[in-house]
Amino acid sequence: MTDGVLNVVLGLIASAISAGLGWLAQSVRRRRRLERERAFFGLPADGEALLVVNHHPASPSSKSVSRSDVYALMELAALVRECGAQATLTGHDEVRQGLGDKTEFCVGGPSSNVRTAAHLASWLPGVAFGSPAEDSGHPVPTLLIGSREFAFETSGEQPGGRAYVLLARVHLRAGSRPVFLISGQTAVSNHAAVRYLAANHRKLARRHGRDGAFAVVLRVVNARAYGPDVVEFEADVTAAATARPSPAAV
Repeated sequence: MTDGVLNVVLGLIASAISAGLGWLAQSVRRRRRLERERAFFGLPADGEALLVVNHHPASPSSKSVSRSDVYALMELAALVRECGAQATLTGHDEVRQGLGDKTEFCVGGPSSNVRTAAHLASWLPGVAFGSPAEDSGHPVPTLLIGSREFAFETSGEQPGGRAYVLLARVHLRAGSRPVFLISGQTAVSNHAAVRYLAANHRKLARRHGRDGAFAVVLRVVNARAYGPDVVEFEADVTAAATARPSPAAV
């Protein structure tokens, strides 16, 4: 074998080894990212997740679901599948089970989802959805957390309008699966929060720990023009949301 041929063979071998090591490194990184994602969502391979569906508050039918909430549930199902787990869809008024055995994603505010109302009362007592002001001109409730108010704004009050949504992870006990609450003022804000959760779970994990509870408020800007795509972080309200309000003075 001449020196030229030997150099070519050695170069091919080196390239193959380099490509193999590169593929192996990428595979290890993907696996680590997947394991971190599974840990954050409490979704081991072949695990189970419960998707709790709210009802359309403006519909007379208890089985009607807003189109934007359907989209949110579809994206949650895709997230669960990405983790190698299975999702089960159930109505908010049909859940008759405790917490911790399965990861739970609960979509909708307390007026459209009785499961959400129960979770807020048990784990986030500092959160409430108040009635809109009489002169607001719209039926959207104000999100109240501690001493802060997050009021829905129409396009007349804010260019394009503005809505808020509470995104929280609660009921974190040793060996149990978490509950994720997606509780917005509108169906579009629910959808926006699901997209934010899917895109920013690594950031949330760094800030709150892979198994830490949190409650954050997100702001959806000009949903009429941008749908659920323009969502911004508004505030970390974990402390206020988990604090039980002081009893009113008699």
